[in-house]
Amino acid sequence: MRFLNASLVSILFGSAAIAQTDAPPGEAFVLESTTFGSNATFATTQVYNKAGCNGGNESPELHWKGVPAGAKSLAVTMFDPDAGGGAGWWHWLIYDLDPKTTSFAVGAGDPIRTPVGSASGRNSFGEIGYSGPCPPRDSGPHRYVLTIYALKVEKLGLPANPDPAFVKAALEANTELSTTLQGQYER
Repeated sequence: MRFLNASLVSILFGSAAIAQTDAPPGEAFVLESTTFGSNATFATTQVYNKAGCNGGNESPELHWKGVPAGAKSLAVTMFDPDAGGGAGWWHWLIYDLDPKTTSFAVGAGDPIRTPVGSASGRNSFGEIGYSGPCPPRDSGPHRYVLTIYALKVEKLGLPANPDPAFVKAALEANTELSTTLQGQYER
């Protein structure tokens, strides 16, 4: 699996439209956000609203470009490699996205706003959809790695609401190319 540094665009769904486009040949695969920049701190609006955290739990705006021409679907995840005693913590897993999708609006991680045809895995909180940063108090800054995957298959073929380990294994087996954007947060 190949990982690159990242950039951004914009998709609206639910009651809004999904932004779609074809990437120009040779364009770099990039993930970006207007909500936060690379290595910037997540705002309180993106922070989890349970487990002692009092945020808005809104997923950030994300946009991307340069999806490989052969991609048959996309997936987006958010992972904290600094949590769970070194095992990490999954905050968001959404997959089986149309490969022409180019962005997510703020709040797109709400399960009722999931794009038609896509699927979601359970995050490490045991929830479906986005669950924002909520590191243990005084544990220092945690990194939150958002990754978009260009996949070789239209559907991952996973059961409903799978565990993060199943999603991770399916992504590793089916990724053509991926790119990341990292934010941080501490309490």
